[in-house]
Amino acid sequence: MLFLIVLLAIACKQPQARNPISRSSGTFMQESVERNKKMNAGEEAKIDSIIKSNPQIKYIASNKGYWYHYEIKNDNETSCPIKGDVALFDYEIKDFKGNVVYSEVELKPQTYIIDKQNIMMGLRDGIKLMHKKEKVTFLFPSRMGFGYHGDNKRIGTNQPLICTVTLNDFKPEEKPTLKN
Repeated sequence: MLFLIVLLAIACKQPQARNPISRSSGTFMQESVERNKKMNAGEEAKIDSIIKSNPQIKYIASNKGYWYHYEIKNDNETSCPIKGDVALFDYEIKDFKGNVVYSEVELKPQTYIIDKQNIMMGLRDGIKLMHKKEKVTFLFPSRMGFGYHGDNKRIGTNQPLICTVTLNDFKPEEKPTLKN
């Protein structure tokens, strides 16, 4: 009987939590943060260099961390694309040395439903600043381009980009019609 009581006492004992096999000291995360800070500072210095080397061009700082300037500005238009609008645009991608990565011909005219399709983060935001028939050149840090991953083709890891975009037109989202 004593054996049965001891066996029940052992079986009912709360299990102890297991400790993780490896413990992280947080140094990996801290090193990653420091690496990203250095990379961002380097990209910002490159953007600053591009801007200073072209004093005749008036660059505008966005609130998302990229810079842009108008090559063709359309002051006759007042509206910009909003979520759901269908934007028709052309664009070209260059590296920060000015080498063409993807030409406008390669990229073909684009059709993009604002904020409802997946495109490069910088373009997603930048197109919403534009009016019809405007041409804008954007200086995107890598985090606004293809980031750490690149595009698995010609755009490498953490590569900042120059994108020149022409917004040809945009139209309101087509609403489905109800049939009676």
